[in-house]
Amino acid sequence: MNIEPLVDPTWVAAHLSDPSLRVFDCSILLTPTPDDPLHIESGRAAWDRGHVPGSDFLDVQYELSETPSPRFTMPSAQQFAEAMSRHGVADGTHVVLYTTGHPMWATRVWWLLRAFGFDEAAVMDGGFQKWVREGREVSTAPCRYGPAQFAPRPRRGVMADKAEVRAALGDPAIRLINALSRKQHSGEGVHYGRPGRIPGSACVPAFGLVERGTSTFMARGALRAVFATAQIESGQRVITYCGGGIAATCDAFVLRLLGHHDVAVYDGSLAEWSSDPSLPIEAG
Repeated sequence: MNIEPLVDPTWVAAHLSDPSLRVFDCSILLTPTPDDPLHIESGRAAWDRGHVPGSDFLDVQYELSETPSPRFTMPSAQQFAEAMSRHGVADGTHVVLYTTGHPMWATRVWWLLRAFGFDEAAVMDGGFQKWVREGREVSTAPCRYGPAQFAPRPRRGVMADKAEVRAALGDPAIRLINALSRKQHSGEGVHYGRPGRIPGSACVPAFGLVERGTSTFMARGALRAVFATAQIESGQRVITYCGGGIAATCDAFVLRLLGHHDVAVYDGSLAEWSSDPSLPIEAG
């Protein structure tokens, strides 16, 4: 089986009987509150009520984030491998990831798999919304993927840390891209300690990469036009960030779709950056 990074529900439906396929709902629900920009709720209850037949649920917050962690920090290779092994992912399998809402949770898991050396993964375009809208079968049956042995092979350069981002300030060879909204980019609305952005960064909101009112990515030509506003030059390394390293993976995923290969996600993002008073923030 050859799997592209982005597949549609028709492809998934046609391959559900393939014994090597592993399909996962990765949904997390976020609700902004006055006291905390991220009120977090697992999508597990929704998966229990109905999901793609045969699919399993991955808990991004607890299974696939550093433990203990106040947000969604990348887990250790051991923790990630143990989680993937429990869910039946190993060499020789193929993974499809979807959500019930914005695809950024699916792209987060896709990016983590990539960071740990696993490339046979895809995001289901349109997610569960499109699956249901197209009248496909919905199941409440439990998943039956057996355990496997995931072998992590960590890749350099896929995740960026605070030191790398600090070193990138003013470096013309590196382009920083903020995946948050333009209001947040300018310092308005929900913020992560100190309002604003990392100096010199461009803004390409992750929510602007999908068709309005859906979870379906825009056509490639439209995505190229959106990223043209970031003025990424040939040969530049790109580092994407957001509030906590989730929406940033959506920008990074799309950049990979568009053929940009030197792309990293700043895992700590503004939750880490803004908490360090020695680091600069721009607003306005």
